[in-house]
This record gives sequence, C-alpha cells and structure tokens, in this order.
Amino acid sequence: MDFYSVAKGAVKSILTPLYRIQVTGLEQFPKEGAVLLCTNHISNLDPPVVGITAPRPIRFMAKEELFRTPVVKTLVKHLRAFPVKRGMNDRQALRTGLEVLKQGEVLGIFPEGTRSKDGRLKKALPGVGFFALRTDAAVVPCAIIGPYRPFVPLKVVYGAPIDMTPLRERKASPEEAADYIMDHIRQLLEQHQ
Repeated sequence: MDFYSVAKGAVKSILTPLYRIQVTGLEQFPKEGAVLLCTNHISNLDPPVVGITAPRPIRFMAKEELFRTPVVKTLVKHLRAFPVKRGMNDRQALRTGLEVLKQGEVLGIFPEGTRSKDGRLKKALPGVGFFALRTDAAVVPCAIIGPYRPFVPLKVVYGAPIDMTPLRERKASPEEAADYIMDHIRQLLEQHQ
C-alpha cells in the first residue's frame, strides 16, 4: 500500500466518527477518467475530509505557504498535493493541473481560493473555469455542509457531473464557467442543508 492509502485509512478512522461524516452522491462520481472536483471551502479540514470520502485519490492544489515548512511540505507532497500561489496567475500551477487531468486523475480544487469564515459561498476565481473549459474532464461539484464540531453530523454531498459542453462550444470565459460551477455547488448546499 502506498502512503496516500495508509494516510487515508488512518485519517478516516479518526475524522469519520469524530464528525459523524455522512456522504451522499458517491454513485455519481466517475469511476475512471479525468475529474475536476470542485468543493466549497469552510475549514482547514476540508481537504482531508474530501480526501477520505471521495472514491478515488485526489491531487489537490494547495496554497504555496504549506510548502514552506519542511515537515508539512514532505507530508503534503506525499499526499500528492502541489503548490499554487494565491492572488496571482500561477502558470506553473495551471500547467501542473492540466497535466493531472491529462493523465486521467482527479484534480481537487476549492474554486473560492480561500476559506469562507462565515460559511457563505464567495465568488469563484477564474482558475476553476480555465480547467473546466480547457479539458474534457468531468466537472463534479461537492458541498461540505455543517459545522466542524465533534459529534455534530457533517455532510459531504457529491453532485452529478456538470455538463460543460454548451460553455465549451460557445467558448465562454473562465469567469463565466467558474460562476456556473459555483451555482451547482450552491444548489447542492441549498438542497441538503
């Protein structure tokens, strides 16, 4: 077993009972091929929670700051994450993300770019739209619902892949595609709260 699988099992055994994690929609998650997994962001625990509930390994874009501390850098690299410079057009992160999708893997991204402290959805950054338009990846929305409080249920809802064909065909802007994806995440939040 590789490090990712071992870490996933260990973290799952701790977080699932602690936060009473309930997962829905897994049957809609593509079993193979490139997936752009788009999730709202309410806590630093979102990446491990999505990582332990998703049916396939995820390559997360992670804030560059995590790669500055040697121990943390080693850990996140073993968990297959790669750095992104926030607040700027990071060409290397975009290239890496495209390569992940080209290899048929799952790219995990938080479209808002940072955590929402009040739990409300923020405007998505155009990067998520760039990936959705530039690849044929299945775009899967995901909603994390609930407080991160011990023994209070936390829901992770995976939605059906979003049909990006109309936007790809009319060459929509990355901003428009990002807003479209966020609308689907918003719908999941509203339906399952």
